[in-house]
Amino acid sequence: MIFSAHANGEFHLGGQRTRCVLGAGGVTSLRLKQEGDKKTPAGSWPFRRVLYRPDRRPAPATRLPVSAVEPDDGWCDAPADPRYNQPVKLPYPASAETLWREDSLYDLVVVLGYNDDPVVPGKGSAIFLHLARPDGGPTEGCVALETSDLERLLALAAPGDSLAVLEP
Repeated sequence: MIFSAHANGEFHLGGQRTRCVLGAGGVTSLRLKQEGDKKTPAGSWPFRRVLYRPDRRPAPATRLPVSAVEPDDGWCDAPADPRYNQPVKLPYPASAETLWREDSLYDLVVVLGYNDDPVVPGKGSAIFLHLARPDGGPTEGCVALETSDLERLLALAAPGDSLAVLEP
């Protein structure tokens, strides 16, 4: 199954439409995507696995691989580092995003297969499908859904499914 996020903020979820939040810089082509540009990359990105924060919620109901994050889990966002766009343990000597966040955005995360096979330094890292901000504000380049919508997607999703991010 392919789920789709449209540049206008519409999300197609199992025959229903809902809202999604994209990067503050909008949607960009893969050719133009750069680390830190706050743009969501257009394309079709397979679901790799689901991460969740076990002190805040139970494991989600899904057929996708699931694992709990730990307080020292991070994701390398330093283009020159050999572990760029890969999970790391914190503290890490290069720049890395914390997965165990104070806010709730990463309490439930789908790791997308963006820039991971192969990894291209500088083309963007940590592009996830995660929970939306309570105020509905933009992401740093990810796609975000309300909790109930992400839970519904996970209940429908299976290995081999993907997220298509569509340009305007």
